[in-house]
Amino acid sequence: MNYRIFIFFALVFLTSCTSQKPVVRTTKKPTYTSRTASTTATKRTTVPSTTKSKSSESRETQVLEATTSLKVTTEVVLQYIDDFKDIAIDNMRQHGIPASITLAQGILESGAGLGSLSMRANNHFGIKCHKEWNGPSVRHDDDSEQECFRKYDHPSESYRDHSLFLTSRSRYSSLFSLPSTDYVAWAKGLKAAGYATDVKYPDKLISLIERYKLYQYDIASDSVKRSPNSVVSDKNSTAEYVVVKGDTLYSLSKKFNISVSDLKKKNNLSSDSLSVGQKIRVR
Repeated sequence: MNYRIFIFFALVFLTSCTSQKPVVRTTKKPTYTSRTASTTATKRTTVPSTTKSKSSESRETQVLEATTSLKVTTEVVLQYIDDFKDIAIDNMRQHGIPASITLAQGILESGAGLGSLSMRANNHFGIKCHKEWNGPSVRHDDDSEQECFRKYDHPSESYRDHSLFLTSRSRYSSLFSLPSTDYVAWAKGLKAAGYATDVKYPDKLISLIERYKLYQYDIASDSVKRSPNSVVSDKNSTAEYVVVKGDTLYSLSKKFNISVSDLKKKNNLSSDSLSVGQKIRVR
């Protein structure tokens, strides 16, 4: 009996020893599995990161600050360019201002159309009322609190007024001797002529033009007509203005700070009537 018991326990002991061997092997197996999982994880994190960078390009943001300070996405700026590039090109043909400059100023001054002034007044260039403005206006904080800014029914009117603003003031006349495709010279010239007080204004315009390739919308000088309402200085320091639709002697007197009677004397006018295309001496 004792012999059988001894044999039984001996068999149990041998069985328990052999059952421990797989346990040793399983401690090695996870080590191999762990390296494989690590490699797979690395691949999975690499692929999505590339996809994300492509899809996030249109969601990149930048701060636009002139008459407004806004953080806008690249997608918003590209949409603004698409909306107004044709208007800018048309204004370039009519008035000689590079489309790239007009678009860059519009993007910067209006916050790509999302700024308070552009939303409230369709004023995309931060043009203030000035003494000759008799149209609608809004108040907006800029260099001083609650300054008077022009209000328009549509942004296209703001674009047209921007061109008229530059072409009807003698201090900007030197710009029109620059090549129509030299956006760098135009950007620096605007600052030198006093368009903006921000010392970095030219750099901001140039950066926008180059980032969004706005120079592609500029037209060679031989395809650009000189603005019909440009102020042209001659050797005797006189200046001429070419009449456009809607002009009157009274509106010109306000625009150039000269009396109606003086305008009539300078131009030998016997009546107050004007015709489109007529040249008027304004000083």
